Amino acid sequence: MFLSFPANATGPEYAQLPEHGGNYLVEEALPIPVDTVFKIAFDVAKQAEPGKLSGQINSLARFINMHLRNGVPIKNIRLALVVHGGASKDLLANKYYKDEFNTENKNAALVKALLKNNTQVYVCGQSAVHYGVTKDKLIDGVQISLSAMTQHALLQRQGYTLNPF
Repeated sequence: MFLSFPANATGPEYAQLPEHGGNYLVEEALPIPVDTVFKIAFDVAKQAEPGKLSGQINSLARFINMHLRNGVPIKNIRLALVVHGGASKDLLANKYYKDEFNTENKNAALVKALLKNNTQVYVCGQSAVHYGVTKDKLIDGVQISLSAMTQHALLQRQGYTLNPF
């Protein structure tokens, strides 16, 4: 059964991302050890269609929701989103996104929710300069890295693994 928000969960932390990150309940799944700490970097380069939610960025919310549902505390889920290429525009604050695309940035609320839930969000500085995305135009909390390559290397040094999806 596919759920648009985590259902049948216990604990007050579970509804932290109820608007995003739908996932399936897998009753036969292997148990996750209680002391598991996830440190995972997600790489997003493809821009979402203007006015649409990025499925790739939503994957981080899905990761959070499905692991909370399965007993992993939010403090043990540390994610990083590294955005480059055309997807850099998906990190524009709504005002600037609307100026450019004449529609709301459907990713803004999702990115803000991720930032509140142990997720670091980085935009590639090389892509940002190329696409005219300046710090003042970004969603509050998004950081500019020298490059996506640099940020991934730094995250790997901190123990983050790269999610292949």
